[in-house]
Amino acid sequence: MAKITRIKANDKPSKKEEQAEPTITRKKVVVKDKKLEKTNRKEAKKAAKLAKKAKSDGKKPFILFRPFVYLGRYLRDSWHELRQVRWPNRKASWKLVLAVIIYTALFVLLITLLDLFFSWLFSLLLSK
Repeated sequence: MAKITRIKANDKPSKKEEQAEPTITRKKVVVKDKKLEKTNRKEAKKAAKLAKKAKSDGKKPFILFRPFVYLGRYLRDSWHELRQVRWPNRKASWKLVLAVIIYTALFVLLITLLDLFFSWLFSLLLSK
């Protein structure tokens, strides 16, 4: 049988609980340091790109080249947005396709039944 301990809001932890600190293994610390280092490198790259962009944004291109510059920016930004999209895997795609097919079939059935009902109703009303 499990031991149940009742804790109240005003209870203070025992001395054993105060002294016990969570232990961290060496592997976890190394992994966290690697992840932290990787995120720091990414942030440094982003900051460098933003600084470079801030310097280059002050210049306006020659009027004949502006449409091409704007088109290039649009394509670049679109590519960045597409890279951020989380695409579904094959299994999820088939589930979505199946859901669309089932919904379409049910909607066709509903429209057909409504059409038959109103055809019957109008033929009944107009035959008198």
